This record gives sequence, C-alpha cells and structure tokens, in this order.
Amino acid sequence: MTAQPATQVVTVEAGAITPGAAAIARAAQTLAAGGLAAFPTETVYGLGGDATNGAAVARLYAAKERPSFNPLIAHVADSAAALALARFDPAAERLAAAFWPGPLTLVLPKRADCPVAELATAGLDTIAVRVPSHPIARAILMAFGRPVVAPSANRSGHVSPTTAQHVLCDLRGRIELIVDGGPTPMGLESTIVACLDRPVLLRPGALARAEIERLVPLTQAPHAAAPPAHADEPPIAPGGLASHYAPRARLRLNARRVEAGEALLAFGPAPAAGAERAAAMLNLSPRGDLIEAAANLFSHLRALDAAGAATIAVMPVPRAGLGEAINDRLERAAAPRS
Repeated sequence: MTAQPATQVVTVEAGAITPGAAAIARAAQTLAAGGLAAFPTETVYGLGGDATNGAAVARLYAAKERPSFNPLIAHVADSAAALALARFDPAAERLAAAFWPGPLTLVLPKRADCPVAELATAGLDTIAVRVPSHPIARAILMAFGRPVVAPSANRSGHVSPTTAQHVLCDLRGRIELIVDGGPTPMGLESTIVACLDRPVLLRPGALARAEIERLVPLTQAPHAAAPPAHADEPPIAPGGLASHYAPRARLRLNARRVEAGEALLAFGPAPAAGAERAAAMLNLSPRGDLIEAAANLFSHLRALDAAGAATIAVMPVPRAGLGEAINDRLERAAAPRS
C-alpha cells in the first residue's frame, strides 16, 4: 500500500516573488522529484506536475481522480518555450503576441519532438499550451525550466479552487505541496482556442471572446459542453466533459424564485423572489459586474455547497462578455453526472 504524502503549505506574499524565493525553490524541487505542487495562477489554482514525466502525470490524474482521456494544459514560462512544444500558424502567433502571458490557452499541432508525455495529451496529435501571468506561477516555471501540466487543483468534476484552502480541502494527503499566494485574481479558467485549421473557441473563459475577435475571427465549437460522440473518444481540450465544476448540490439555473430549503446564488441588486426563505445566500456581484461575478463564482459555489442545501437556485446571469464563460461553467455544473 502506497503511503499518502504529507501535504505541506507554504505562503508567499504577493509582490515579493523572485525565482530564488524559498517557496519557489521548494515547488521546483518538488516537481523535479516527480511530486505534485499546487500554486496560484491568475485564473484558478493549478495542480502542477512535470509534463515530461509520465509517472508524475499519472500521479496527477490519480490525485484528481481525473479521466485519463481528458487532456491537460502544458504551462510554460514564455512563448519561446511554447514554440518547442507546438507549431504556430499566423493566427496563433497573433494571439500569443497579444495575450501571453495571460488567461489564453491555445490548442495547436504538437511538434514531432515535443517532450510532453503522451499521457498528458491523451494520445492526441495536438497540445494545449498556456503562458500564465501570475508572478508565482511564472517564477515556478522559470525555476523549474520544463513544461508543467497544471489543471485546476481539485478533484475532477468538483468546483475549481480559487484559494489554497480550497486546494487543501480537496487534495490533502494526495499531493506534496501547496504554494499559498492568496485568492486568485480572475477566478475563472483560461479561454481555450484551437488553431488547427481556423481559430475555434473551444471553451469560453477569463479572456472574453470580443477581445480575441479584435484580432482573429472565431468559429464557435458546435457545443462546448457536449460530450464526445463515443465514450472512449477524448475531448480535444481540457474541461471538455459535459459534467464538470460540479458541487454536491443540484443546481437549478435561471431561477427567478427561491423554493423553500434552497440556497441562492444571486446576481445583481435585486434578489430573486422568495430570497428571504433561502437556506443560504451569496451574491456573485450585488452591482451586476461580470468581472466581480467571475472572480466569485467558484468560491461562492463551494460556500453554498458547504451550507448543506440539496439544491442551489442560480439567478440568471447575462451572457455578454465574461457572462458567456460564467454561464458555460454553471451549465456544466448543472449537467447530469456521469
């Protein structure tokens, strides 16, 4: 029987990051030894493993209880490192120049000599690549010097983590290290665009579609939340499973009235009818700001889930801008569980 790792938490003060900081060095050493280290990105906390080490990737899948056919994003320190993994067409070059470092993942043709383990790409001939902008993530990537797979640091299908405590609740005893850099600023995963033939939006996220379309036209995937046509067919991008980001409670979307015993995830200044009888209530943004709502989405879902109600009523959220990504996550969280 394999002993569980004793999960250590180290704290790093925001704005005080250098590649030589003790916490950064510990994270890089953990990754080099084949261990798993969680750290903040600008989107959510990522669970890092050496992307070139198949055994480390397998451990990461096991820690997350993640289906092995769901590919992982390779995080790298800069565009030069990304060029060693994938082939960029002109559209991908424009997007990388404009939005990296930042919350954009590109799905690209994998180079023949790409060092990323086949397990991490789910056997596909494409690879998902991102250059994060968070100073802690960047410092770890620079100190480690190799690509790092870093899916959200939670058990597969659970609500994504935006604080170190969220990570600890899900993964204590399953990973070696958590670097605590405080709450993540965006609170919503990266936007995923495939540049394989023409640019296709595979997953809306923290970078709004309108920002991307200022540079390149986007084709919408048929339905980003649709499951693969066959049970053993891998999704082309991370987060492509229909049921994802799910709390234990059932989500009732576009709720304009709260039923007795339900918790309420509100949005905007006017609460839903019957809000006074909600078992618990949190508001994504009392002033109706979609950026604030995105940052609060996962932490509020976790908090309401912990309140114990069987159902969370979710008020309508506009689909404009970041609302597209927020609604995508809510629809996945509400999807039938596999």
